Amino acid sequence: MKKYKMFTLMFLLVIAILGIVLPASGEEKVKKEAVSKEAKTFTIAQAVVGTGIENREPIGVAEKFPSSVEKVYCFLEATNIAQDLEVSLAWLHNGSEMSKLNLPLKMGAKWRTWAFKNIRGLKGDWKVEIKDASGNLLKDVKFKVE
Repeated sequence: MKKYKMFTLMFLLVIAILGIVLPASGEEKVKKEAVSKEAKTFTIAQAVVGTGIENREPIGVAEKFPSSVEKVYCFLEATNIAQDLEVSLAWLHNGSEMSKLNLPLKMGAKWRTWAFKNIRGLKGDWKVEIKDASGNLLKDVKFKVE
């Protein structure tokens, strides 16, 4: 009889432990999947800076620009966009944010968009940070004005 009680007690203990551990690990798995789905709502196929846009494509793409250039355009091409959303573009000059704006990305296979910044001879290191709605950095594009 003692063996039966001991077996029953051990069995109930194992069931109780599994009842606590299994749902917790299942919840963790769901959280990880939710994060990965959010991160995969689109792909950045191209992000470059140039001196202009023609026929919805960047022109004058470079990593260095002369100080005589008035404007620099940041061109973004996104693919496999699962839902309508926005990304933000922050323009930084020597580490200081100069401006920030939101650009829409519409659901579909491909979406191209761009923004420009009047640099008017501001020499130094520049960077455009592309972030999602949660503020996560997706990509940055660095360039220099000499």
